Amino acid sequence: MTLTLLLDLDDTLLNTNLDSFIPAYFQMLAKELTPQIAPEKMFRALISGTGLMSKSEDFSRTLEDVFNAEFYPQINIPREELASAIENFYDNVFPTLAGITSQIPAAKPLVDWAFSQGFRIAIATNPVFPRKATYHRLRWAGFEPEQFELVSTFDHFHFSKTQPAYYAEVLGRMGWTEGPVLMVGNDMERDILPAQKLGLATYHIDDKSSSKYASEAGARGKLVDLRSWLESTDFAVLIPSFKSVDSVLGILSATPAALNGLSYPLDSFAWSHEPSLDDWSLTELICHMRDSEREIHHMQIKLFKQQNEPFIPRPDTSVWASQRDYLHENGKLALKEFNAARRETLELIKNIKKEEWGRKARHAIFGPTNFLEVISFIADHDRMHIQQAWSTLKKM
Repeated sequence: MTLTLLLDLDDTLLNTNLDSFIPAYFQMLAKELTPQIAPEKMFRALISGTGLMSKSEDFSRTLEDVFNAEFYPQINIPREELASAIENFYDNVFPTLAGITSQIPAAKPLVDWAFSQGFRIAIATNPVFPRKATYHRLRWAGFEPEQFELVSTFDHFHFSKTQPAYYAEVLGRMGWTEGPVLMVGNDMERDILPAQKLGLATYHIDDKSSSKYASEAGARGKLVDLRSWLESTDFAVLIPSFKSVDSVLGILSATPAALNGLSYPLDSFAWSHEPSLDDWSLTELICHMRDSEREIHHMQIKLFKQQNEPFIPRPDTSVWASQRDYLHENGKLALKEFNAARRETLELIKNIKKEEWGRKARHAIFGPTNFLEVISFIADHDRMHIQQAWSTLKKM
């Protein structure tokens, strides 16, 4: 089985020394922008924008969008007026912060070995930094960004690492592999607990521990121990389970985010491309998901609200693509409409009480079921179609 390895960056692959690095980073940025902004005003806007990124649950806006909407109005300067100064900062000033950091000797041998094993590797770093800043830090750690299948940055991600939806977005952007997944990081609040809430196995980097051991937080040990731990681990135990309330809600939030990210750079040909006669184009996939959301998922949720033990029908949607001529719809518009429909879905279920997730029903296909299982079917439907979308894009 191919392992998908999600690796944190700061203080996992690179000694970033965040307590020193972040103040120095902010001070250098303030100095660079002093001709246009008073440092006190910049600090307030920077902290406010960063705080909003950390809490954002808006799958339709990247974290960069969230930050910019807060930062620039606070400093009362149009973004365009600062663009060249900010570019210069990340090109020429930010790299001087490398001296605050240091390489972790075990990091490159581990990553090189992981690549030699055919593992899929993503850098799952908190996406509250611009791409250039993250790429610089990766190079300081001894890597090239292009080595990795995915590197999360604020210009194309929608959630911070405090949320299970972040990890679902990472996996969605990688095509929702069905195999084992392991998240490796040093921070319990960002790397370990949210990943576990999604249903992922974790390995907590704890340099205070002289050996690996099991705990409620999952596997734990030094980075240098990780290779031997993986070599002695049955990968079957690393296969995720996405059946909890937290995992299902994380997937439902992340699906539009992943689709927004995957489709952002596409032209009209890519939207309408069908890899074969048996494959749907991306436009057809999105239209199918939009109409399933509106006409099936909303109906199913409302039945639970209206009836005690409802019968849950499952209409045949396989004919919709041809009947409704999805191929000739506007794919970008359909995606916006899916975003709106998914937002309504989350509104319908956000106030469900803990005990209500176990409410019984009878499903037209699966028989006896309950509310959580019906919602998990929606999450499974999401994952299946993101797999299709990712595969379609890879065939171009």
